[in-house]
Amino acid sequence: MSFQAYLKTIKEKTGKGPADFKALATEKKFLQDGQLTVKAGEITAWLKNDFDLGAGHSMAIYALLKGIKNENSQ
Repeated sequence: MSFQAYLKTIKEKTGKGPADFKALATEKKFLQDGQLTVKAGEITAWLKNDFDLGAGHSMAIYALLKGIKNENSQ
């Protein structure tokens, strides 16, 4: 599955896009000054609990928050 396909599926399931998840992560203090302050496990647990996202989709959001990928990544 491409990164864009992950983002599309996440948007369909949660109604939230990359900017929404960045804002939520900032509110939770997972992102501070644009830098991720927690490990992948904490992000995946949050996304599983709050949005019922699986590991692959959660890791896509993690990659987005970490700066490994962006909204235009393939």
